[in-house]
Amino acid sequence: MLKDPFGEALKDYLKVNNNENIIVHSDISEEDTIPVSYLFRNYDMMPQIEKHALEICYGKILDIGAGAGPHALWLQEKGEKITAIDSSKGAVESMIKRGLKEVIHLDLKKLKNVKYDTILLLMNGIGIAGKLILLSDFLTHLKTLLNKNGQIIIESTDIKYMFLEEDGSMWIDANKKYYGEVKYQMEYKDIKGDSFDWLFVDFSTLAETAKKNGMDSELLLQGENHEYLAKLTLIV
Repeated sequence: MLKDPFGEALKDYLKVNNNENIIVHSDISEEDTIPVSYLFRNYDMMPQIEKHALEICYGKILDIGAGAGPHALWLQEKGEKITAIDSSKGAVESMIKRGLKEVIHLDLKKLKNVKYDTILLLMNGIGIAGKLILLSDFLTHLKTLLNKNGQIIIESTDIKYMFLEEDGSMWIDANKKYYGEVKYQMEYKDIKGDSFDWLFVDFSTLAETAKKNGMDSELLLQGENHEYLAKLTLIV
């Protein structure tokens, strides 16, 4: 059985309302935790960036890395044509149990021969790209899933602030990897998942990469904690 601490935590929460935290290990900070209940938040509990993203969705929608499905379920309740996709089997089972009608258990790279009007990448969904060098290929794949007049809605965070000194300088080694590349590992109860690469990309870098891949970019919102919401559209 594949190790799926994230999915098992979601299933436990639905089964016995167990809110034991998911432990998150990374190579750039101390151990952190995710309260499982937060993954089941309703619309009123969502930050403004997420609310705005949902409100501008249209047409046939794909929610990538949907997790417990809070965004997809809200869209479904509003009568939108929403499909959720996640590589976690436990997450998919949880979304189905919660009543989401269109759910796909699949690695996004294997999703083909289908088009959407809105592609959602919330909760730093662009992180799935893994590394900056892979971002171009990731956006190229998203283009194959996007209708001509469609949009890709992306939430990410510029984590440069984590490397700032008191004088405003940065202690990043320019000869090493892009500062937004992080290696994570999740742990829940006695289940420790495999480590994986995750990408936090600043808007300028995202916009530059998008342009090279034939897409326009627009900065929609900026949050208080260096997070932002952006929209990509095809250059026609």
